[in-house]
Amino acid sequence: MKEPTAYIDGRWIPASAAAISVGDAGFVLGASVAEQLRTFGGKLFRLEDHLARLRRSLEIVGVDPGMGLGQIAEIAERLTAHNHRLLDPGDDLRLSIVITPGLHPAYGPPRRRPLKETSSTPRPTVCLHAHPLAFHLWADRYRVGQALVATKIEQVPKSCWPAELKCRSRMHYYLADREAAAAEPGARALLLDARGFVAEASTANLLVLREGEGLISPPLEKILPGISLSTVQELAARLGIACSHRDLTVEDVATADEAILTSTSTCILPVTRLDGRPIGDGRPGNIFAQLLAAWGRMVGVDVAAQAERFAITR
Repeated sequence: MKEPTAYIDGRWIPASAAAISVGDAGFVLGASVAEQLRTFGGKLFRLEDHLARLRRSLEIVGVDPGMGLGQIAEIAERLTAHNHRLLDPGDDLRLSIVITPGLHPAYGPPRRRPLKETSSTPRPTVCLHAHPLAFHLWADRYRVGQALVATKIEQVPKSCWPAELKCRSRMHYYLADREAAAAEPGARALLLDARGFVAEASTANLLVLREGEGLISPPLEKILPGISLSTVQELAARLGIACSHRDLTVEDVATADEAILTSTSTCILPVTRLDGRPIGDGRPGNIFAQLLAAWGRMVGVDVAAQAERFAITR
């Protein structure tokens, strides 16, 4: 196939034809677990780590995808290899793995059995698709930094679902980002927990740098165990930068020497403003620059330069 492909429930199809039923529980209820990966030089980054997190998410929601993680890995690598061949060799992809419980019972075929009998369990939907990274959305942030706004929209409490669950139910992110953008165009949301402590940015983990403490992020039990977050902490350790976890207030972030976001597509971004006030001197800091350079050496790609180059062609 000489066009991008996708995988849905055992079928390899053109990416342009990829779709799920409007009766799928992922569409009806937003009941889906997901992993987002990216490539460097066409190779998936930390696939095993993402699959381990996917396994835990599936355990939490009680969905059996009907295949093992090894099979999912094979599909992911085959799909990525095919789609990357269609790109400029210096470009890269984002891969999505989405698994839902399948067809919602309310949208299934008419019942023709006594109500006291139970129907069979719907077959889960397993979907993998990939597309070029949207570099134009963040390419300049490596140079100028990202603004954040602490919003009134709170992070989902663990009484609803545990922070370690990676899912696509993200209305709180959407509403929080709308609030942030209304306060400052181009800003992203910083979400707090019910006690007023910092949780995460929308779709990203947060770290702050404070003199005498090193890099700090919120307690692990309160945040998504980010693959990029752990990568930054590993790189920091190699550079001799201390890392720790503790509760952070908005003021801790506002008065930090530096602040950093980590996520799959962007890898690492500097935060230079919070609620309209500069963090540090309002420019990307030295520790950010060291970590970004270390990330590039690790993957063999100049992360910021790649984003700048391909942002022009998107």
